[in-house]
Amino acid sequence: MIATREVTYDIDGLTMVGYMSRPEGGGPWPAVLLGHDGIGLDDYQRGRADDLAEHGYLTFAMDYHGGRTFFGEPQAMLDRVLPLLSDPARMLTIGQAALDVLLAEPGADHNQLATLGYGGGGRIVLELARTGVPFKALAVVHPGLPTPRAEDWTNTDGIFLLCTGSEDPICTPAQVLTFSSALQDAGVDWRAHIYGGAKHAFWAVPAQPDGSPTGGTDHLDPTVPGVGYHAAHAARAWLAVLDLFSESIGAAAGGGLPS
Repeated sequence: MIATREVTYDIDGLTMVGYMSRPEGGGPWPAVLLGHDGIGLDDYQRGRADDLAEHGYLTFAMDYHGGRTFFGEPQAMLDRVLPLLSDPARMLTIGQAALDVLLAEPGADHNQLATLGYGGGGRIVLELARTGVPFKALAVVHPGLPTPRAEDWTNTDGIFLLCTGSEDPICTPAQVLTFSSALQDAGVDWRAHIYGGAKHAFWAVPAQPDGSPTGGTDHLDPTVPGVGYHAAHAARAWLAVLDLFSESIGAAAGGGLPS
């Protein structure tokens, strides 16, 4: 059994509504900070927090939209996300506030710390790592990538996992490999997974207005260009995250391919 709850905290002029998922028992547990995609903290990413908790990780899914999601509102999402991604100091402030919530949770092991970020949330957790947060593992899925400079990563000791789709026009394989080259020059332990045929947000299941799956790969609501669901690669990417965390912060991965 796991225990979950919403956690509100104030930052960036908003009241954020994050999501804490705790494993069974009294800890201490390896701790994971999760950053959501630009669309907002949705049920999928709450589900990732729950799955991590079931694997033995105390997980806090941050919020950076003040409790809002932008389903079917791509322009409103871009109006919120693009200014944020152009302001590293603001991203760092938002990320640090969420990290403080995670580390204040009873049972959080401050010496066994990892992070997972999707899209804009990936960029936020990269900013935290770049400025010295001692993550032992950092997994990012189609992240917003910073300028690739080796000198930004020379003090980073964690293992990096970078995932994107071969058909992603927002986080392209070329961008991932250019960024990985900077990590290589900095002496960082990194790996990159390029998923053939996958588009941006390939983990996001297209849903009906009632939340039920459409059964297809196309989203019915408006999205930014280049978005598409790929069930097999969504499962493979999740297993890659579990494998990374198992290797680096000690909880056992497994349980087969998730849905």
